Amino acid sequence: MNGILDSVRVLLCLFFMVYASWSDWKKREVSNKVWAVLAPLAFFLTSIQYVLFNGDLLLYLLSFAVTSGLAIVLFYAGAFGGADAKALICLSLALPQYPASLSPVFTTLTPEVLVSSLFPIIVFSNSVLLAALTVVYALLRNLSWKLKTGSKLFEGFEEESFGRKMLALLTGYKINTAKLERYEYLYPLEDIGVTEGSKAERRLLVMPKDENREQIVRRILDAARTGKIQNSVWATPGLPMLVFITVGLLIALVFGDIVGILLFLVFK
Repeated sequence: MNGILDSVRVLLCLFFMVYASWSDWKKREVSNKVWAVLAPLAFFLTSIQYVLFNGDLLLYLLSFAVTSGLAIVLFYAGAFGGADAKALICLSLALPQYPASLSPVFTTLTPEVLVSSLFPIIVFSNSVLLAALTVVYALLRNLSWKLKTGSKLFEGFEEESFGRKMLALLTGYKINTAKLERYEYLYPLEDIGVTEGSKAERRLLVMPKDENREQIVRRILDAARTGKIQNSVWATPGLPMLVFITVGLLIALVFGDIVGILLFLVFK
């Protein structure tokens, strides 16, 4: 019965997370109804199992508190969207620890340590590692754009610092200005300042924010229509983080802590 409840909690999480990932991928938003249904179901199933089979309720509370605190901090810091934070919180309710009846294929942690670990944090670290791999995609895309167009990547940004240029190179890529208007999940990595005559003052942005997007896009489109800038600008996609969290969950269930595994392979 304990194993059945473990499986039910895992399948419940995967079902809702896969749906949320699909919604995040297609629309970059997830209905709050997903979390409103998942959270009470997860809490009920986990609580019943912990009471019936003498689970560590203190660790359950600790996992929920630590994960929720991390999710809230990341949300208010602008590193996480609301759906991402809610997904982690729901995960801490459904799978506060690694399901005891499962056995990962490979992990650097012993079964005893794995079961006593804060499982949502392992999922989070896996998802962050996966999201970081998008840097490779950005670099390859920027290289392809440069080879294809023969243009300078940072033309018009000669006064910008090396650090800002590197940040843009690793987190964004050049796109046609029309795409900014068409795709709401694309955020400008540059802004247009005060202009004089036919010349525009352009500057790179370090942390693009959703509340400023509409005004910045309008300035960029106006500058492009009047010929003050070319029809290519720096932009960054709003990552569908729920996709990475879901894949991170699957990896955590099958393999365990990927960051720990990599460190083990490097330093063993």
